[in-house]
Amino acid sequence: MTGNQPTSPADLDHAVRTRYSEGAAKQVAELCCPVQYDASLLQVIPEEVLARDYGCGDPSRHVRPGETVLDLGSGTGKICFIASQLVGAEGRVLGVDVNDDMLALARGAAPVVAERIGYDNVTFLKGRIEDLALDHAALDEWLSEHPVSNAAELAALEQRCGRLRSERPLVPDQSVDLVLSNCVLNLVHPERKRALFDEIFRVLRVGGRAVISDIVCDEDVPAHLAADPELWSGCISGALREDAFIDAFARAGLEGMRILERSETPWRVVEGIEFRSLTVEAFRVESGACLEQNQAVIYRGPWSSVSDDDGHTLRRGQRMAVCGRTFAKLTGAPYAGEIVGVEPALAVDPARAQPFACTGDRVRPASETKAGVLPVSINDAESCCEPGTCC
Repeated sequence: MTGNQPTSPADLDHAVRTRYSEGAAKQVAELCCPVQYDASLLQVIPEEVLARDYGCGDPSRHVRPGETVLDLGSGTGKICFIASQLVGAEGRVLGVDVNDDMLALARGAAPVVAERIGYDNVTFLKGRIEDLALDHAALDEWLSEHPVSNAAELAALEQRCGRLRSERPLVPDQSVDLVLSNCVLNLVHPERKRALFDEIFRVLRVGGRAVISDIVCDEDVPAHLAADPELWSGCISGALREDAFIDAFARAGLEGMRILERSETPWRVVEGIEFRSLTVEAFRVESGACLEQNQAVIYRGPWSSVSDDDGHTLRRGQRMAVCGRTFAKLTGAPYAGEIVGVEPALAVDPARAQPFACTGDRVRPASETKAGVLPVSINDAESCCEPGTCC
């Protein structure tokens, strides 16, 4: 992250709220990059939504049938309405936004889309994407009856927020298969960005993933640009440097990050700094103890060797010894296509498995994966070279 700060979180919030309320009332061209969506999925969406949608990519193309999808900063609901058709009637789509004008437009369009597709699977929630546990609609209702005018009432407000987060979270822990976002993360103040990525991790189920399209930059944003609320609300000053954007997922505990799309031509160039669209995928994978279960993985190539997010070096074509947790991770998404998993001839009961030292790298001898299997003599076995057999 850049470390540069805008004037204050309150100034930034005001600038973003004002800019996007304007964007809900009329189309604001400078808020969006040109994006090509599947035209067949746009036919059921009201024109007022299509005309006022602002983004820099199309993460919805990675949605799968039956998933529970969360769209961060859902705005007028376009990505949600596209995702609703892709997940089907068995799936569910949640949109989270804090802007009342955007939410009103999205909620007004939801019944129209539901009638046209034949089912209603989209819900729009009011909340901040960096604090997905706090239900702002419930908070607004409470504040209407408990206005804050002194320190004691402020303490009561903070207590209420804590109870809402713990007892009635807007988005519960590990409740989502896929987190989407389209050009919104850059609008979050630097002091809150770490919490934002932590929230993505929190709400994802194990095996779930995030597909995020956002504006990134090729150099750090200087302080004088970071202090400009107008540039913040225009998706410029809050952009993370490309590598810092990917590192932010890793710091939150997500793994398997890969760049799905990177625009070759910058969207904007400000004082020589290039701002472009980047779409990144990241996964929440299984965690747990490292246990020896006599398993190995073989990296298929094409590189001579690679390192995973835990620091294991995998050498092309070699049986690298791994623990059971790493084996499960590397033989699942998104690694499975690159990895051959080698199970032992006799499975090791995890309850009896010994700790596995995940420091250093070693090749697992074939004798270890065959451990416990009695040798078979050629004289005791049916020869494969008898007439009519494999030879």
